[in-house]
Amino acid sequence: MFVEDKILIGGDVYLLPKMANRHGLIAGATGTGKTITLKTLAESFSDMGVPVFLADMKGDISGLAKPGEMNDNIAKRIEGLDSFKLKAYPVEFWDLFGQKGLPVRVTLSEMGPALLSKILNLTEAQSGVLNIVFKIADEKSLLIIDIKDLKSMINYVVENKEVYEPQYGAIAAKSANTILRNLLTLEDQGGNDFFGEPALDLNDFIKVDDSGCGVINILDAQKLSFSPEIYSSFLLWMLSSLYEQLPEVGDADKPKFVFFFDEAHLIFDGMGSEFLKKIEQITRLIRSKGVGLYFISQSPSDIPDDILGQLGNRIQHALRAYTPKDQKAVKVAAETFRANPEFDTADVISSLGIGEALVSVLDSEGVPGIVQKVNIVAPQSYIGPVDDNLRAELINLSEFKEKYLEPVDNESAYEILAKKINQSENIESEVPPAPPVSEEALSEAGPDSQNQQNESPSLGGFDLGSILGGGQPAGKRTKKTSQQKTVEKAATVAANTVAREVTKGIMRGLFGQMR
Repeated sequence: MFVEDKILIGGDVYLLPKMANRHGLIAGATGTGKTITLKTLAESFSDMGVPVFLADMKGDISGLAKPGEMNDNIAKRIEGLDSFKLKAYPVEFWDLFGQKGLPVRVTLSEMGPALLSKILNLTEAQSGVLNIVFKIADEKSLLIIDIKDLKSMINYVVENKEVYEPQYGAIAAKSANTILRNLLTLEDQGGNDFFGEPALDLNDFIKVDDSGCGVINILDAQKLSFSPEIYSSFLLWMLSSLYEQLPEVGDADKPKFVFFFDEAHLIFDGMGSEFLKKIEQITRLIRSKGVGLYFISQSPSDIPDDILGQLGNRIQHALRAYTPKDQKAVKVAAETFRANPEFDTADVISSLGIGEALVSVLDSEGVPGIVQKVNIVAPQSYIGPVDDNLRAELINLSEFKEKYLEPVDNESAYEILAKKINQSENIESEVPPAPPVSEEALSEAGPDSQNQQNESPSLGGFDLGSILGGGQPAGKRTKKTSQQKTVEKAATVAANTVAREVTKGIMRGLFGQMR
């Protein structure tokens, strides 16, 4: 709740707007209140005039779009808060599959080979081939917008690998085939809906409404949660793109944009060291661009240490220590806080009730505060999902409906390569065939040649030296026999056939190397 120019988290613990871009963590076991905490923070940022992005994994965060309803539990939690008011918040609904929100589309060229390799679960060798495909596409100014573009580029590169291997190294057909098979799986998961145009402009996420409240962008992730690689890669693409596109703002009075990573463990599972290093660097530097990152997961141990160390604002809900592994997770969580002499942090984490949390935020000097036990303030919006009618109405009223609702298929790699193939086939068809040997020519060659035409082709009985005139002095060669004339005509036909095949090869080579 935003009150007195600060975010009230619970009790007497406030998050200062100036420290909100120092990132944060919301952790706790399933059912302990993480979603309510996420909603109250999102509401507070919106009231502060800060746009928000978050993913709705279960559908219940959509209640931000509807005024809350008073009950005994909420009344108890807001005692003494005179400024508490049940209300709805400005919301934009988005969906990678375009079913429960405006479609979110990204081009494969924007996504890039690194993130795409993660989505496709490629090996190092397969990722290398994919990198070559993207590199060649860039050099030839061939946009890889959607999956059919990428398929066309892969086939093109493999068919012309003798041209590119001297420059890029081996292009294994086996690796290319594996990529193509994995793309089929991606299509089955909805990849054709996600990859395409019009591509999402992240500036459309950074909006305020007419009253000055930040718009809360809700990505419906109920279906997306079954495709964790697509989910995590999309969030990482967003993070990387925000870092690349936004200008430096330094230490601003409040964030420009706040990004919540729900189910954060999906982002880091199986991530390579180089990729992780890049994410750690972006996390460290992006706060100077006014972006606050908040990771939501069950345990702090789900977050890599180098990133966890940069999350200055911590909210820890209950963790249950039923197993040795659970006990270790509780200990790790307790060690992330600045100790409070009034209680044992590890003991309290294990005994917290629903809606209770241990909280530590940065003070005005950027120093972590002593951990406090609080009841999280109640949300002002509706607790639970909105109905489909309200969702559809809000989507229909969106200012971005006309921009994103319908897909667009602009000319890209698929269309350009298809044109080249058609042009090549048309030119090949214009090469005239060799004229057949006429009956008159055969009759002039004599009866032996006609008999020869009816027999199976054979060189048996021919003296190759005499046919070519070998062994005869110049100017004294004997007159050609009918057999010699017939063979010369056959050789001419064969030469014409070879010429046509060579012409085909030349044309394919030319179009294969055209930019």
